[in-house]
Amino acid sequence: MKIWRLTAHGDPIDQLELMDEAAPEPGPGQVLINQEAVGLAFPDVLSCRGMYQVKSHPGHVPGGESCGTVAALGEGVTGVEIGQRVAYLGGGGLAEQTVHPAAGLFPVPDGVSAATAAAIPINYCTTLYALEDRAKLQAGETVLITGAAGGTGTAAIQLAKAMGARTIAVAGGATKVQVLKDVGADVVIDHQENPDWVDAVREASGGGVDVAYDPVGGDTFQQVRRCMGWDGRLLVIGFVAGIPEFKTNHALLKSYSVVGVHWGAALARYPEALEQQMTKLLAMASAGTIDPPIYPPYAFDQAAQALQDLADRKTYGKVVALIK
Repeated sequence: MKIWRLTAHGDPIDQLELMDEAAPEPGPGQVLINQEAVGLAFPDVLSCRGMYQVKSHPGHVPGGESCGTVAALGEGVTGVEIGQRVAYLGGGGLAEQTVHPAAGLFPVPDGVSAATAAAIPINYCTTLYALEDRAKLQAGETVLITGAAGGTGTAAIQLAKAMGARTIAVAGGATKVQVLKDVGADVVIDHQENPDWVDAVREASGGGVDVAYDPVGGDTFQQVRRCMGWDGRLLVIGFVAGIPEFKTNHALLKSYSVVGVHWGAALARYPEALEQQMTKLLAMASAGTIDPPIYPPYAFDQAAQALQDLADRKTYGKVVALIK
């Protein structure tokens, strides 16, 4: 079988190599999966560069979200059938076949494509945790979303609207603006046309937003904090543009909270939450309540280019590599 492995830390296009290896065999409690689609995310880029919180090493295989078909069962596996389509979360997805614990598999409903199932775990689970658990988002509130045309941003638009909130989405360029309109954002702001977009957000929100969802960081965070309304919640999702410094007196004056969102660490404390989140989200996908916008899918042999395009911010929506 073919598998992508990291040869050394650096940009994905330079350091990922497609190799031939023997297919793995499932051990006790595991299943063998024929991969169909793999979701790729910015943490995969950071892992290739050796910059992610969980350190990677040569030999690392990117791809933390997958959908495939069960091909074989290891000893003692029950409740899973050969031929069943499943989604799962876990590293090493960029391979034609993988093994995974049977206990961590989630059945994919009929009618949900492999690409859609692979697009859900990280972006949508993170966002569900952010909006429900950390922001305590209520119907009728207003949510500001930066980096809104990306995978987490589009997830935030769809889930916020499903919860009855109003969304203000910020992205740059005509293509990304159209993505935001297509996924149903209530207010769309093009930061390329309006670099100082704080006033536009304040006007659209009646003075300030209830919740801000910021996966960008950097200088964007400084604009976001100026958009906060009284008693608002500023969700720290990530730092694509760098880690910002923050003057706490601003939060005091406007009485808003800066709320960290570390979904992975939350799962370590409450592992049962993953099944609850995935079950809910796959059902929402089956019902059409959420529909991840997917950048034109890459072929499996283009996975290194897919990750490089993601690193260079050339993509929108969710980046997916199709294996079969």
